[in-house]
This record gives sequence, C-alpha cells and structure tokens, in this order.
Amino acid sequence: MRICIVSDSHDRAPLLAAAVSAARHAGAQAVVHCGDLIGAHTLRPLLALGLPVHTVHGNNLGDAMALHRVCARSGGLLVYHGADAELELGGRRIFATHYPHYARGIACTGDYEIVCCGHSHDASVTRQATIAGGTTWLVNPGTVAGLNAPPTWILADLDACEFEIRTLE
Repeated sequence: MRICIVSDSHDRAPLLAAAVSAARHAGAQAVVHCGDLIGAHTLRPLLALGLPVHTVHGNNLGDAMALHRVCARSGGLLVYHGADAELELGGRRIFATHYPHYARGIACTGDYEIVCCGHSHDASVTRQATIAGGTTWLVNPGTVAGLNAPPTWILADLDACEFEIRTLE
C-alpha cells in the first residue's frame, strides 16, 4: 500500500490538493496530514480526489469545530483525530502528530513502525533507535505550503517501508 504524507499546508488548499493528486496518480490509497492545516476549507478540494484523509492539528489549529463539521459531513472520507492519531494502514502501525520532539519520543518506544510529524518545515526520513534495541521510521514531510522551504510531501510505500520526499513543481 502507498500513502501520501503531508504537513503544514497552512491554508494553501491548491498546493495540498496538488500533492494529494500527484500521490493518487502514483498509487496512494490514503493521506496522513501531520497538522497545521488551519482552515477546514483547506480539506474540501480533497473530497473530489476520493482518498481517505487522516489529519491531526498542530500549533496553528484554526477553527476546530469547523474542521470537525467538515470531516463529519464527508461520509468518513476525512477523519480529524485531534492532537495525534494511531493508525493501521497497509498492515503497519503508524502514529501521527505535529511536533518532532513528541514524535521522536513516541518513536523511541518501538510501539509503532512509522511515526510521522511536521512543524519544522524540513523534510526528512530517519531511523530512530528504540528502547527495545530496534528502530522505528521517523518521517517528516516538510511543508506542502512551501513556507521558508520548498513545497514537499512524501510518497510512502508501506509494503517495502520506502519513503520518497517529493517536491511540487
């Protein structure tokens, strides 16, 4: 299974939709948004793309009630998880949050195979050592909005545990 991992869209609906559309064309079957979506309207263009979207909030929350309403009216296509999300996609245990320091701490537990975060606007994919002696993938897609950095997102192949940082044209 392939998924799209995005973060920090900061109300830039066209850029978010472009990343999700590109991911869909590359075979993605779901989207994980790691926060700083801000306005609920930013998600509306994604409805037409038909992929399930899991989102958490960040430090730029916007109107949480509006976000909840948009997601509730989506027929299950859009899911707002709150501060963080525990997901199982493609047989992988995934945790999503906004903050890198929190993500690193969660990754250290070894409870998840993949931990996703945002906030820094710097795209990165690393292996985090766990307390049990293993490793967890720590994935930050950067900022799809291109704020103080190129507009990036990640195409993840969950079967192979491969993560490709992509830049919007």
